[in-house]
Amino acid sequence: MQRNQSEITEFILLGFGDLHRLQIFLFLGFLVIYIFTMVANILTIFLIVIDQHLHTPMYFFLGNLSSLETFYSSTTIPRMLTSFWTGDKTISAKSCFTQLYFFAFLVGTECYLLSVMSYDRFLAICKPLHYATLMTSKLCRQLTGGSWINGITFTSVYLALILQLRYCGTNEVDHFFCDSLALLKISCSDTSLVKYASIILSFGFTFPPFLLTLISYIYIITTILKISSTTGRQKAFSTCSSHLIVVSIFYGALIIVYLTPQTKAVKDLSKIFSLLYTVLPPLINPLVYSLRNKDVKEALRKAVRKVF
Repeated sequence: MQRNQSEITEFILLGFGDLHRLQIFLFLGFLVIYIFTMVANILTIFLIVIDQHLHTPMYFFLGNLSSLETFYSSTTIPRMLTSFWTGDKTISAKSCFTQLYFFAFLVGTECYLLSVMSYDRFLAICKPLHYATLMTSKLCRQLTGGSWINGITFTSVYLALILQLRYCGTNEVDHFFCDSLALLKISCSDTSLVKYASIILSFGFTFPPFLLTLISYIYIITTILKISSTTGRQKAFSTCSSHLIVVSIFYGALIIVYLTPQTKAVKDLSKIFSLLYTVLPPLINPLVYSLRNKDVKEALRKAVRKVF
């Protein structure tokens, strides 16, 4: 019997398949990751808010990124933990599309925030004498506000297209969250328009910030190479390389999953690649961008002294 989208009340998230023997280990592993992610990001936000020395453009962007990562992790991991713990893989249709909306919105916003942060570092390293006059508080608000607005705009358009699709027969989503590509596979509607729109929107939305990030880091690396001090050059490279690795993993996984031809090999590994942009960035971003920073460490020491 065929059912249209309005008649479907729930989907079944197949997750990683039948892993009954590993469920408890997967639950504990992802629970530890989620707790650490939330603690690290909330701690970063707290330190940036309470310490006056961290009220600078760089930490303003870091605070926005940590706020985003807190919500980002909470869109997928809690539902995954529930599935591992209870074995219940069902999710209501409304919850599924709500998860899809917030996930896509936060991914899009992160693309732009990462590019904004790379541009900020470009100005700080390549144009240090003009940094204070160029990166004003007004520009900071405009850049972050634009990132969030772009994320909402892109996702609203894309979700409007997704909601036009009909679903017949199976309601099994072969993923651990309500991913758009997995939902397209089980739709009985003609999905060609949505697929083309998905490629155009994804490319148009992710390529500009990716290009800006790439160009910023090329200029940053070129400037670092001109530093005469070996120690200063190594220190700058250490920070820059860690940032670049995080950005490369994030964008690389997105490109493989959403923009490359869906061959059998890519389809089989899509869930693993999905972990690289759903679970990994919120976990390591606070370490790479914030908690390894000497100013944040000093703010943490001050906060601990006040408490004890």
